[in-house]
Amino acid sequence: MAEHNIPQLDIPASVAAALNSWVRQAAQDVGSPLRSEIEDLRAQLATAHATLEENEDQITRLNGELRNARNIAADALVGKAKDQLAIEGKDAQIAELRGQLERSVAIAATLSDAKLAAEMELVGAATARDNYLAEVSELRTQLEACRAARRAG
Repeated sequence: MAEHNIPQLDIPASVAAALNSWVRQAAQDVGSPLRSEIEDLRAQLATAHATLEENEDQITRLNGELRNARNIAADALVGKAKDQLAIEGKDAQIAELRGQLERSVAIAATLSDAKLAAEMELVGAATARDNYLAEVSELRTQLEACRAARRAG
């Protein structure tokens, strides 16, 4: 094959300036929605963190209330048992104590269910936070890839 000498073409400065302006505008147009989405995700992440903190506070409060309720119930049962045992009619006493114990267990179960529900909300908030963090990381990677492609282009 014969080699041909192809003359080098110089791009006029006005064309280069117009291309440069167009490339910058295109890069801004492409990056703008990503920046907006990143800000939205950051706001969602902040909301998830706030919810997580609220849930942690609520769990701590519920644990304290549960301990207090157990102590009150135990004290009440002991006091009631001492009073009841001093009276005749052991069968009636046993039935009453059984009812109190069942109510106490029901209260403890209700508090336990509330604690479990709060913990499940906390797990959900933590999962949502982790998902938001992963999305932010992915978007940052995409943004960096866009920037790298823009620099390479």
